[in-house]
Parts: sequence; C-alpha cells; structure tokens
Amino acid sequence: MINSLGIKKTPKDTKIVVAMSGGVDSSVVAGLMKQEGYNVTGITLKLYDDIKQSVKGRQCCAGQDIIDAKRVSESLDIEHKILYYQKKFKKEVIDSFINSYTSGETPIPCVQCNQTVKFRDLFKFSQELKADALVTGHYVLRRGDNGVGKMYRAEDKGRDQSYFLFSTTQKQLDFLRFPLGTINKIETRKIADDLKLNVAKKPDSQDICFVPNGDYASVIAKYKPESFKKGNIYDLKGNILGSHDGIINYTIGQRKGIKVSSKDPFYVVDIRAKDNSIVVGPQDSLNIKKLYLRNINLLSDEKVFEKNIFIKVRSTGKLLKAKTQINKDTAIVNILQDEKGISPGQACVFYLKDEIGERVLGGGWIDKTENKNLST
Repeated sequence: MINSLGIKKTPKDTKIVVAMSGGVDSSVVAGLMKQEGYNVTGITLKLYDDIKQSVKGRQCCAGQDIIDAKRVSESLDIEHKILYYQKKFKKEVIDSFINSYTSGETPIPCVQCNQTVKFRDLFKFSQELKADALVTGHYVLRRGDNGVGKMYRAEDKGRDQSYFLFSTTQKQLDFLRFPLGTINKIETRKIADDLKLNVAKKPDSQDICFVPNGDYASVIAKYKPESFKKGNIYDLKGNILGSHDGIINYTIGQRKGIKVSSKDPFYVVDIRAKDNSIVVGPQDSLNIKKLYLRNINLLSDEKVFEKNIFIKVRSTGKLLKAKTQINKDTAIVNILQDEKGISPGQACVFYLKDEIGERVLGGGWIDKTENKNLST
C-alpha cells in the first residue's frame, strides 16, 4: 500500500514529524495528518529569546507561538516536542544577517533559517526519531518517483514559497512532504475552522521573526553599533553629492530617504562597504543584465540548463527568462528580460517549465551584479 505521502506503509504505521510554528498553516498540516491516521509528532523550534512583539503584525517562533503550537497539539491529541535552538539560530541566521547587511548586501534570513536550523537540524532530529517523513506547512509542491522528490511551485502562485526553499538538498527533499501545495489560504483557514483549531483566525506572520516592525537598523544597532559610520554619497561619475549615516540604512533600489536634492529622483544603485559609500543614479541605472552567483545548490542535472530556464530574484517577483552557466558551486546568469534593483545577498532561484508545472532546479546567492553603468 502506498499512502497519501507516497510511502509504502499504512498511515498508522507511518511515523511523521510535523514542523509546527504555532501558525495556521503548520497547525492545519498536523490536523490533516492526524485525521488521516498517521503517527504524528509535532515539533516546535524556539529560535530566539522573546522580544516585544509588533502590535501591527505577527512573527513566528515567539513565546505565544510556542504556546499556540502546544495547544493545537493537545487538541489533536498528538505528541509535541520543543527544540531549543537559540544558539544555533543566533550564530547561523542572526549573525549571518548582520554580517551580510554590514557588507552592503540585502540578506534573506528566512532562506538561511530553512537551510540551517529548520531543514538541516530538524531533518537530522526527525531521522533520529526514526520518522518516515518531515512534513511542513510550506506552500510548495513535491512530486516523487521511486522516492526521489522534485520540487514545483505551489498551485496557488500568490502563496508559493519555493523561492525560500531553493537551498533544500536532494536528500532532504526526498524526506520532506508539503500537503498544502495544492490548496490556497482560504481553504487552509476553512480546514482550521472545521478542525476547531484555536489558531484558525490567527494573523499570518509578518516581518522577519527577530526584526520587530521591520526595523533592520535597530537590530544591527543592538548587535553591531559600530556599523553606523558616516560616509560619502557619490553619483555615477564619482562626484560627491552628500553624506550618509551608515550604509545599513540603505538598500539597492531605494528612492526615499537618500537626502540628496536633484531635479530627477535618485535611486541607490550601489552600496560599497569597502569605502563605506553609497552610489546613486537615475532609475535606468538599476537595470541588471548579469548576475554572478555563489554557493549554488542544484536539484537537477546540469544538462537541464542547456534548455530555456527561468529565474526568480525576489520572492514576490515574476519568472524571468535567463541563460545560465554553472561552474561547480558558482554560476553566471544572463537575464534576458528587464529587471531592476537586484541586490547582492539576495537569492536567484532557477525554474524549468515542464509538463507538470514550474519545477525548482535549485539556486544560489547573488554575489555581484552588472548593469549598463557599473558593476557592483
């Protein structure tokens, strides 16, 4: 017998771990798995010490979320464990975020979190429990043949989270399952209502969990206050236009808050950590034609890249036609469509359109970009 997770066991003989953040998505997954008769253990990660929560939004992995996950587990009558990963999270996610930002990049800590404590460490712990699968509430599709998984964008493209999962290894993907990949958020909340879960109407997580109200500068000020150094603002010809109070206050493509007067609006085109400077220019200076990637992770054979592939350079962005040359753990990507404001530190994810859908081929971290005016 092959069960709904593609495993050759009956559900009651299939031991699974559900990653439970305390939100509605992972809670629904736990409920669905219990409803289908699987042997379910819910695991919640405590990733950082509690901080004052934003009044306007929700954040994951906080104290209240752990309580919510525990209550959902009790209502479903499933085993629940809490793993205390604060030190790992501080070292591999928060410190990495700060170092990336202070070097002039725009990091994506959610990818780092998935890559390290969530999929690497939780994957390892799940195997130690002799689980048959690790199940999460991500909106992404997994298709498998003979136990080998392939990742696709979710059917609900507005909720698709494949961009954040590009660093998943093949070994992890073979073990992972994503039950929400075929439904939308409205359906998820309806299931939560039907299951009478206490989180059914809980707002979605917003902002980065350790960055209250989206104030990156306050986090960096706490951990690395020496980062706030004054420096010069240059135009594309190298002329000094003004000064700034720290490069960490700027991101590529930023228009507001530059504090440089001009007839036409200026945008941040480059952030140069080496000399602590900002380069600004007109909007067309943001058009990127080439990307240089580091730390490539592939979920396919390199021969696939001989075909027409697509890339995504931001989670909410569109798929862009591109030509990609892979060289071990680096890549050069030539973008065949116009795209503005791509920053080093962001992720570039590869996709291939096939008969099933839009398959994730892997991706890498943007190390350098090129546009028609300068290299960054």
